[in-house]
Amino acid sequence: MKNLIRIHFLLLLSLTLLFGSCQKEEDEFIDETNEETITANSTVTQLLIRSSENAGDFDDIIDGNSCASVVLPVTVFANGQEVVITDEDDYDIVEAIFNQFPNDEDTLEIQFPITIILEDFTQVVVNSQTELDAIIAACDGDIDDSIGCVDFVYPITFFIYDSNQQQIGTTTVNSDIELYQFLSNLNSDEYISIDFPISVIVNGEVLPVVNNQELIDIISNADCDDSSNDDPIDNTQFVSDLTSGVWYITYYFDDYDETSDFNGYEFNFSTDNTATATNGNNTVNGTWNLTSGSTPDLELFFGTNDPLDELDDDWDIIEATSEIIRLKDVSGGDGSTDYLTFERTPNDGGSNSDVNELITQLTTGNWYVNLYDDDGDNETCDYVDYTFTFNTNGTATATSSSATKNGFWSVESSSNSTLDLILNFEYDNEDDPFEDLNDDWDVLGFDATFINLQDISGGNGGTDLLNFGRTPYDNCNGGGGNAQTLRDIMTDGQWYVQSYIDDGDNETGDYNGYTLTFNTNGTVMAQNSSNTFNGTWAITQDSSGLDFVLDFGTQVPFDEFNDDWDVLNFISTRVELEDVSGGNGGTDTLVFEKI
Repeated sequence: MKNLIRIHFLLLLSLTLLFGSCQKEEDEFIDETNEETITANSTVTQLLIRSSENAGDFDDIIDGNSCASVVLPVTVFANGQEVVITDEDDYDIVEAIFNQFPNDEDTLEIQFPITIILEDFTQVVVNSQTELDAIIAACDGDIDDSIGCVDFVYPITFFIYDSNQQQIGTTTVNSDIELYQFLSNLNSDEYISIDFPISVIVNGEVLPVVNNQELIDIISNADCDDSSNDDPIDNTQFVSDLTSGVWYITYYFDDYDETSDFNGYEFNFSTDNTATATNGNNTVNGTWNLTSGSTPDLELFFGTNDPLDELDDDWDIIEATSEIIRLKDVSGGDGSTDYLTFERTPNDGGSNSDVNELITQLTTGNWYVNLYDDDGDNETCDYVDYTFTFNTNGTATATSSSATKNGFWSVESSSNSTLDLILNFEYDNEDDPFEDLNDDWDVLGFDATFINLQDISGGNGGTDLLNFGRTPYDNCNGGGGNAQTLRDIMTDGQWYVQSYIDDGDNETGDYNGYTLTFNTNGTVMAQNSSNTFNGTWAITQDSSGLDFVLDFGTQVPFDEFNDDWDVLNFISTRVELEDVSGGNGGTDTLVFEKI
């Protein structure tokens, strides 16, 4: 009996100890869970939602909407120039177009429809600017804005509890959209906790996190200005780059390209804010200073002697890396902009005389549109009433008796040594013809009396032609003028080939030195000091306009002229012709001028 009682006692004691042990473990589990459990309304949850939602501020230059992002590809027209955006790097192209002119009003048109992704990752098709404007107007600007500079290392696992703090499952998320949707759909009676440790990325720096409070502190204190689209200058890095090694001026523009004035100079910038410009045995001492702030200026001073005194200014920093420093300064007087670029290798020694010569001719006197051909459609008469003036400060005006169009221009030399004339005029709507002038035009040729331009579309490959002359266009009576008038002009004197462009290739040089005589009997003779080529010519006219028919047989190089040329424009001293191939769609242009 005593043994039986003892057995019962031991059994009861064992059960008591076992029950107590289990209860203690359960109590400890619940206490630990309570400390890190969060709900749908917890601070941690809201910070995680704001950090994981779709941040739309990186493409604001396109959609003007920080609450949404545009699904690529998308086509836009920046100041009239077509840009097909296929990745985020292409946003820089739009920004570069906007930066071409310092004082213009930048315009951007989107080719609709487009698809945008809202903050909650919902995709919406937008069919017009009006629809997009409505979305922009509804964009929240309150404290719930997304935290774009915070990212997470996935996967992240969450423990899920019921209202009694009993674990009922787990969920693992592998992306921002999964994290956002999981947290946004939490029920009010659900409790969750994070399976720490996790890793948080703030402005590119990976930080370990072991509890809720650390997570709150890291996200709340994240400085997202460091990752803004403004790309602020890192002052410390800029000074380090500036004061390391030798720099050379590879571009200096002050109304004209004056880069060659600085050929041979080596620039050294020291950490004590002194600087030297050395050209052979000549060394000029100077100073530099970097102003404070997120958008600092570089102040340079090299004395009063030419040409280094041109550098004495307070320069805005456009771009700064270890290999290139691009600067600009907007004059407080006439509003003109100077540009200065330092690089690690010297300028190639070119004088850019073509750039300056074009600027000289462009800014001297008035100009008139003598031809605007939009991929085969002659639209010259849209501009016949306007007189164009190009000012040295980069502004331009087109004036008629009833209206004035303001604009901007710049001349650049591209990497293949060709010239570009960039135009940007204000316009009222898509039907305004001045929108068509806004482009980056290839300069085919120019002198004191004409400027011939061409633009080949990056989309459909169409070719536009724009020619400026010194006298107004006077053939807006349809068909490019009267056939007999053109015959009389051609037979009155001798001519030369001013320009011949064969589908984008400038072959004018093949005809240098040749004089052409057009006879009333329909024969034509091309002659230089050693060669004579005979051919035939005719002027015909139909409902579509005038045609100039040439035939030199197989005589090289004039066999290139054998064709039925469209007459684009003519005056008593100049005839402009075009031929669009019926095969590959290539465009040839031929210009005769009277000797």
